[in-house]
Amino acid sequence: MDNKSRFFSLIQSLGIYAVAVVLLLAGMLVSSDFLTADNLLSILGAVALLGIVSSGMAFVTYSGNMADLSVPVIMAFSGIITVAALPLGLPIALLLGVLAGLMIGAMNGFVVGVLNANPILWTLAVAFFMEGFMRFTWSNNQIYPDTTPGTAGASFIMIFRLRLGPVPLVVVVMLVFFILAHLVITRTKFGRQSQLVGSSRSAARTSGIPVSRVVLLNFLVTAFTASVAGIFLTSMNKLGVFYLGQGYDFRAVTAVVIGGVMLSGGRGNMAGVLGGVLVMGLLTNMMTFIGITSFRQNIVTGIVFIVVVGMQQYQLRARGKDYA
Repeated sequence: MDNKSRFFSLIQSLGIYAVAVVLLLAGMLVSSDFLTADNLLSILGAVALLGIVSSGMAFVTYSGNMADLSVPVIMAFSGIITVAALPLGLPIALLLGVLAGLMIGAMNGFVVGVLNANPILWTLAVAFFMEGFMRFTWSNNQIYPDTTPGTAGASFIMIFRLRLGPVPLVVVVMLVFFILAHLVITRTKFGRQSQLVGSSRSAARTSGIPVSRVVLLNFLVTAFTASVAGIFLTSMNKLGVFYLGQGYDFRAVTAVVIGGVMLSGGRGNMAGVLGGVLVMGLLTNMMTFIGITSFRQNIVTGIVFIVVVGMQQYQLRARGKDYA
């Protein structure tokens, strides 16, 4: 085994949590406030929405479909529909918001799974169309819930701000989603089928797996988590608008990939994805302490993504494959 192979094998065996420990130690050197309970809880709160989205995005990547680039518009559309439906009552509004996102997910799953469209090109086209649709329908305007005390709107804007003891509700939801996603991937027939479809779609078909249905369900899972995250995001901002959710597609894919899920599909786990989310949160928080501006933070995130994808490419080529 050459030095490169030993290096990549060491990184793979240590896992993403070794990187998290390194960042924690580095953060201690940056600021004495970095490792406080308040700051660590703040990091969890900051990455909770990303974690919710990533827990669903991982299913699309794991099943060999790389990424769902319509996630930002699913988030925005779910939030807008929820706000628009608040006069019907909060439970109905939340249900309609989730159903709106699932509608887009079902369309994506059908076109990619049944009609075999390219997942990147199709979901990117959907993102452009839905953004235009929302801008046209609501005339580029933001829509606001009625926050009069006692109304559904007042309850809605409190959803993001609810806490279970010291822990924000959104953090609890993120952790629950990751636990459920782990159980689905490791303990269910659907999880095993998703792995086979991601590893080799032709082999999965030969084995009698309903590939189209598996792909459809994976896109539905992604749409569901994006819808939930979009509702939380809309509640946080106290408004619905077409641009909410922008950037969550790339950030979620980055978290999924640095968490060990191969872009080619079929390999990875949810514990790694959660680790990827935490690493991104730690990295962003540490850069904030240093004083690095947000657009420079995006540059760092992009570099991290490029490096990890390059490592995946190297590993795959070592196995005789030429794609990541």
